Amino acid sequence: MSGSLGRAAAALLRCGRGAGSGGLWGAGVRAAGSGGGGGRPELDAMVKKDKVVVFLKGTPEQPQCGFSNAVVQILRLHGVRDYAAYNVLDDPELRQGIKDYSNWPTIPQVYLNGEFVGGCDILLQMHQNGDLVEELRKLGIRSALLDEKKDQDSK
Repeated sequence: MSGSLGRAAAALLRCGRGAGSGGLWGAGVRAAGSGGGGGRPELDAMVKKDKVVVFLKGTPEQPQCGFSNAVVQILRLHGVRDYAAYNVLDDPELRQGIKDYSNWPTIPQVYLNGEFVGGCDILLQMHQNGDLVEELRKLGIRSALLDEKKDQDSK
């Protein structure tokens, strides 16, 4: 990983609550409601509905914790704009239900193509080691970091 990417990842973790808000998200980000509860069939439908699904505290425009903010910033850094985001703070049943569904105790949670990936720490690790670029490619999503690297290489 290049030094600039490492610095960017470190900066993501320092951003903290609320950074990145203010209309930076394209029309593709769907800050969905609670989704109608936290039952297994409903959760199954929610995680499989979109290629990228995130359960977070707050919204992509206004994350309510640093870890949720870091996930949103990582997706933004890769140019991922078309994803569903569910605010678990709006629905206590959803908050507990998604933890039970994934057998993962923390929020945020990221799903790619209906498969549970992990939380902030896992997504950050995938970003740092380049795995996220590959996983996005499998979904038909070209990471914006590839274009950034191409631009840097041509200078």
